[in-house]
Amino acid sequence: MQNNYVVTLEDICMNFQGEQVLDHISLNIKDKEFVTLLGPSGCGKTTILRIIGGFLQPSEGKVLFNGTNVEGVPPYKRQVNTIFQRYALFPHLNVYENVAFGLRVKKCKEKEIDEKVRKMLKTVNLNGFENRDISHLSGGQQQRVAIARALINEPKVLLLDEPLSALDYKLRKDMQVELKNIQRETGITFVFVTHDQEEALSMSDTVVVMDNGVIQQIGTPEDIYNEPINAFVADFIGESNIIDGRMQEDYKVLLDGVVFDCVDKGFEEDEAVDVVIRPEDVDVVAPEKGMLKATVTAVTFKGVHFEIIADVQGFKWMIQSTDISYVGDNIGLYIEPDAFHIMKKSKYSGMFGDYSTFSDEMEEISGISFSEQEDNTDAQA
Repeated sequence: MQNNYVVTLEDICMNFQGEQVLDHISLNIKDKEFVTLLGPSGCGKTTILRIIGGFLQPSEGKVLFNGTNVEGVPPYKRQVNTIFQRYALFPHLNVYENVAFGLRVKKCKEKEIDEKVRKMLKTVNLNGFENRDISHLSGGQQQRVAIARALINEPKVLLLDEPLSALDYKLRKDMQVELKNIQRETGITFVFVTHDQEEALSMSDTVVVMDNGVIQQIGTPEDIYNEPINAFVADFIGESNIIDGRMQEDYKVLLDGVVFDCVDKGFEEDEAVDVVIRPEDVDVVAPEKGMLKATVTAVTFKGVHFEIIADVQGFKWMIQSTDISYVGDNIGLYIEPDAFHIMKKSKYSGMFGDYSTFSDEMEEISGISFSEQEDNTDAQA
């Protein structure tokens, strides 16, 4: 039922100077849900955020809050707060006064302000920072202040426009956990914009993948990763080998001249399909034990695994393995039936999933193969 949704977008279109930025976007956002809009720069995700917030009016379509059309309702009259990439904190106010600002505008009583500010600072792990100058805070601490200031007004929806992009890697990882915990504790609906796939997968209840102003897929992080709807989604959400194949019949797919068992069905006999195989789902075995034979063209050590680029009949696969291989090795590839994901052909077919360019770039960057590094090390020893 519609009253389960705190925000509903109905057939939203947006045009800027004759260019269509959003193309018939429809989306339902549940109360207390953490929704992430994910996609490359320019795909329209921030435009959606600004339309929900009331900063932009769509060219077509409706925005509903709890089933009520909010056309023409300005941002300050919507139960929404926004955190942008730049936190826009007041440098002349300390932490306490930054967080209290919205309550002072509402002319709340001092006792109420003090209780709410201290509770919110505890929620964002900033106890004891009340009198700290903004300029003396780290990036992560400034972000917590921005979150506390936004949440203290108790919005129904908090909009976050790539708020982690300015943080370093470790702090960004820590803040991903913090944000999810804060969302769960407060029960406020979060709508989060990012182009970072890891952020989307680790934080969200629902991921909305976008490209060129169109929603490509909506689902849980597990659905998006394991059951991508097309080659764009498969490639954008993690690494993917995407190979041309043909469904011979239910549970049988042909690729590279070999018929494989799979778990997919419902395709036409001999239908051309895209076959997705994640790098971590490929086992490296001896050539005679492999379903496919390959030649290693590049190897990169990633700490927890080796990233191997291997040539299979002119198509470069990526393989992630804890077992080392060397450039020039002939290897076999073994793939379990449930590692195949079969997708219908789309306008993105043939655009992604071949790591030929990746392999060339790695060779150019390193200037030396993994096997040559081993040879040099042996010689120095």
